Amino acid sequence: MSWFVRKEKGINTPTEMKREAPDGLWYQCPNCKKIMHTREHKLNAYTCAHCNYHDKVGSEAYFELLFDHNEFIELDPELRSGDPLRFIDTKPYPDRIRSTMLKTGLKDAVRAAHGKMNDLDIVVACMDFNFIGGSMGSVVGEKIARAIDHSLAHRQPFLMISRSGGARMMEAGLSLMQMAKTSAKLALLSEAKVPYISLLTDPTTGGVTASYAMLGDFNISEPQALIGFAGPRVIRETIGKDLPKGFQSAEFVLEHGFLDFIVDRKELKDKLTSLLTMLR
Repeated sequence: MSWFVRKEKGINTPTEMKREAPDGLWYQCPNCKKIMHTREHKLNAYTCAHCNYHDKVGSEAYFELLFDHNEFIELDPELRSGDPLRFIDTKPYPDRIRSTMLKTGLKDAVRAAHGKMNDLDIVVACMDFNFIGGSMGSVVGEKIARAIDHSLAHRQPFLMISRSGGARMMEAGLSLMQMAKTSAKLALLSEAKVPYISLLTDPTTGGVTASYAMLGDFNISEPQALIGFAGPRVIRETIGKDLPKGFQSAEFVLEHGFLDFIVDRKELKDKLTSLLTMLR
């Protein structure tokens, strides 16, 4: 059986004949560390086939997942942040915005669009964590407000997908004002009896949690998402006690009555369709 035993010694393969696996061909789950093909990972809605870990994705992936044939019309795609406070930390705020736009290909931390989801009209606003930690600034608040206006004008259900580290410090009080602004718009949506579904993904924290993320007619979440206002370390130091196991996980929040249900991303489109069909 010489098939698996090299009979000749000293055989060398020239470097130019060696083949490397292309970059990005395989995906390693950060949770269970197992390997799967990148194409399989994408077809599995960016969830691990072994442990069902939900990878962090942005608006591009959610729009492709939810809108029929990935067809949608984006709302206010060119809206960009100004620099009303002339804020400077390690670099001026406008420079940070420009560099982040070049790095991510995004204009800000949220995109909004309308289209069909299983033949149902829907307006979706989705946050992108890659843009300055998904922080909520004036553009985020304005784009969400305009998306709600479109939802109101056409009486189409509104879905908000949150993933954020909270308010954007570079805009200080102007950022915090977006909490009241978006909440007031959602009140108009409620008065008009147009459904609003809030999907909380990992992580949803700070002023976003304290405003539009928890104001849905239905508040839902992906498995194991981190949901909270202040971080666990801050809370632990404030109350001087150890926190319960799984504190601020979606499952913990559901158990304590702040979520309606948890939905697997692979089932998200069908679950949303069923829910909206019942609400018609």
